[in-house]
Amino acid sequence: MAAYAVIVDQGAMLLPHWSDGGRSGWTLPGGGLEPGEHPDDAVVREVREETGYDVALDGILGVDSIVIPAERRIVDQGAVAGPVHGIRIVYRAHVVGGELTVEADGTTDDVAWHRLDDVARLDRVELVDAARRMAGLLA
Repeated sequence: MAAYAVIVDQGAMLLPHWSDGGRSGWTLPGGGLEPGEHPDDAVVREVREETGYDVALDGILGVDSIVIPAERRIVDQGAVAGPVHGIRIVYRAHVVGGELTVEADGTTDDVAWHRLDDVARLDRVELVDAARRMAGLLA
């Protein structure tokens, strides 16, 4: 299970750039829950780690479900993996502090504000469009 945030300010959307196992794309700030961690706490923690910003949550936009087939999974060399089912809680949030900072030693290698009109032209993961629909930013 994972939790992500849609953060929009002054006509721009905050997106970190994910890069892992030879794959990459712009994504929502967020990620997996630690054992026993509440999703509210997880998304605030993940946004801070990936963007440098402290956020306040404005509510849940929706829940997204994805099944990743075994052949599309990123696993360590030689590892055997089956399909995985991911449940992703998507929140609306706004920045209350901190400053834009690229994560060190994580799966994101950049972070930036992108004008809403430009997001569709980015190389992005499918979660971005699912969240844009939930937030009413995409028809």
